[in-house]
Amino acid sequence: MFTLYIDADSCPKTLRTILLRCIVKNNYAAFFVADRPLKDVQTAYEQHTAKLRKEAEKQGVEDLRLITSKIVNVVVEADMDSADNWIVENAKLPCLAVTHDIPLAARLVEKDIPTIDDRGGIFTKENMAQRLSIRNAMKEFREMGIFNEKHKPMGPKETKAFSDALDTMLCKLTVKQ
Repeated sequence: MFTLYIDADSCPKTLRTILLRCIVKNNYAAFFVADRPLKDVQTAYEQHTAKLRKEAEKQGVEDLRLITSKIVNVVVEADMDSADNWIVENAKLPCLAVTHDIPLAARLVEKDIPTIDDRGGIFTKENMAQRLSIRNAMKEFREMGIFNEKHKPMGPKETKAFSDALDTMLCKLTVKQ
């Protein structure tokens, strides 16, 4: 079954909404990994489970308790890299990972896990070294006080870029199945 792995600690709520809609519509499995419970993910799980049970009831399924959504909010320790480690250890093809975290993306790409960021960028083995290098240089500049990077707010343009990249990757990856 096709599965999405979402680094939910850094995923804006607007993008989680897009992801949840897509997951419910296509009946994908999904793991939203964070250091806290996410109310929107829990609500989506409950609503999707109710929808699946209603459909199963129409088909005459007897034990509806066995029918549940495959949306999971994995709550990990609040330690550094706990969510990242969980995703790397558990991600298995066929899947797609979503993260803003470049070191996590590098670890996933190394395992041949297709990965996109929250701005619609697609991480590949070809662009990973450059992305890591830029990230590390910016980190050093910030630590020296030379540069104070501000993450651009999530606007309609960024949301559309993410949505388009998600659609493109899902079409590409799910056709292979």
